[in-house]
Amino acid sequence: MPLTPEERQARLENIRSKRGFICDMDGVLYHGDQMLPGAIEFIGWLKRQGKRFLFLTNNSAPTPKELREKLLRLGVDIDESNFYTSGIATAKFLKSQKPQGSCYVIGEPGLTHTLYEHGFTMNDKNPDFVVIGEGTSFNFEKIAKAVQLVINGAKLIGTNPDSNSPHHGGTTLPATGAFLSAIEMASGRQAFTCGKPSSLMMRYAQTILQTSREDTCVVGDRMDTDVLGGIYAQIEPILVLSGVTKNERELDIFAYQPYLVLNGVCNITEAKPSDDNSNGHRPLPQHKKQRAKL
Repeated sequence: MPLTPEERQARLENIRSKRGFICDMDGVLYHGDQMLPGAIEFIGWLKRQGKRFLFLTNNSAPTPKELREKLLRLGVDIDESNFYTSGIATAKFLKSQKPQGSCYVIGEPGLTHTLYEHGFTMNDKNPDFVVIGEGTSFNFEKIAKAVQLVINGAKLIGTNPDSNSPHHGGTTLPATGAFLSAIEMASGRQAFTCGKPSSLMMRYAQTILQTSREDTCVVGDRMDTDVLGGIYAQIEPILVLSGVTKNERELDIFAYQPYLVLNGVCNITEAKPSDDNSNGHRPLPQHKKQRAKL
């Protein structure tokens, strides 16, 4: 049932009072190389209010340093420790399964670099894990090799289950989940995925923030990853209609619902978006509050 204005306002005030914010990026803070209206003000509000926050992405390709540099180009200065990717969650999970293990990876250099940082070596003969992440380097030979390695005993791991992703110009591209499904079907083995909507990634993020579930919220633009991930982790999810989901009517096909639906992150802060959420915006000051490192 739709919320009454009083219920909606009470939930919004509850969100504003929380200490921890786990936020998606693409479709929430920016589209491509353009900050979304109110995003810069929202980040400034997080800093001024002393909130603990992490910007999460299911994209395993970039490193936190690369994400920081992207936001710097868009006019916002955020410390590397405020970024968390499905690649990092995957490396952390694999380390808990087999420290100093080996991997055969299909993905971008950022994923391989993250696995190296967590003590893994690359192995295309008899790896412990076959890891599939985002990227444009997929081809028949790589997928066929992954299938054979999995049949031979390697565990199949996906950084995230997204079957597609939006691209500039309104096109849709195949993503990790699509290629992962092909390997699952050919090998007869089931993959384990670490990114959203898995509660694993949300729990890792919550541990870094050092906040309780009740004092944390998830902000995202996708029902099948952000909102569902929040529900799985028992962290209240907020859906913004600035990305993949553009209309509340799209929620009718889902058996679950977000805690709150907003037009964008600007509704959280009550701030009026500036006319210049662009590359020329003056960077915000660094948040002085100490945060746990990734």
